[in-house]
Amino acid sequence: MQNCKGAPVDQNSSDVPLQQQLAVLKERLAHAQRYTALGELVGTTTHEFNNVLTTIINWAKHGLRHKDEATRDKAFEAILNSALRGAKITQTILGMARKRQNSLEPTDLKQLLSDTLLLLEREMNKYHIRVEVFAQAVPPVLADGNQIQQVLLNMLVNARQAMPRGGRIVIRLQHDPDSPFVDLQIRDFGTGIPPEILPRIFDPFFTTKTGPDASGKGGSGLGLSACRDIIEAHNGRIRVESAVGKGTCFTIRLPVMSRADHAEPRPSEEEPSKASPSSPAAPVFSLAETPQPHCPTQGMPLG
Repeated sequence: MQNCKGAPVDQNSSDVPLQQQLAVLKERLAHAQRYTALGELVGTTTHEFNNVLTTIINWAKHGLRHKDEATRDKAFEAILNSALRGAKITQTILGMARKRQNSLEPTDLKQLLSDTLLLLEREMNKYHIRVEVFAQAVPPVLADGNQIQQVLLNMLVNARQAMPRGGRIVIRLQHDPDSPFVDLQIRDFGTGIPPEILPRIFDPFFTTKTGPDASGKGGSGLGLSACRDIIEAHNGRIRVESAVGKGTCFTIRLPVMSRADHAEPRPSEEEPSKASPSSPAAPVFSLAETPQPHCPTQGMPLG
């Protein structure tokens, strides 16, 4: 851009179309929210990683004290399982931290859900939340894994916050072969959302919270708005059903990856090596392979 004398001048914000400015600001906000979520998880995963190291140290000492082969084999197995668990935690955090250029890749929602629950396991235990997962093997979806994980983290933290005295979260992942969508439901049995508030929960900056909770999470009014934007950008849908005193159920629908998507190459980064599951899941999580009935809550559906 040049002035009347032909000299270059800087382009200020007034010269940029409003829609373009808004798009840039929304992109920056999305990045800020992702790194905020990452920062919140660092404290949680640091404690979890310390538990992994403590387990390794204790079993190593146990193996050194006992010379018989059976005891040492048991110690080596426990050490290996703990090390694999630590590697999985590290890989998941690094996966969130990687900067992607909004690339869409074949994404296994069942694995992504498992990785997300691993990051939140200590937090759910701390607040006495039992998470029950009923997950079918579902076809891949074409998605930005980091963004979908951000949605899952937000939904699960919201569900946990809805039950300050502890409770139960039920997650169901399923796919009807006749449907072009994969359905993911997250249901809590908390306080529920009043019907007069329900239509506004996806509005930017709208919140029913007075501020962050004791863990430092929530209260900005941006979480659900960002979730809706992310899901809609994936050509998906998000809806909510709620009843006061009974709980809330969010349903996320993402389109199944088509044959054309399989054939078309997509930009992606090199994936880190995947470690096998490390140790038996903590009691807070239970996994089943059969679907459960639809959310029995009643309220105003959105989306």
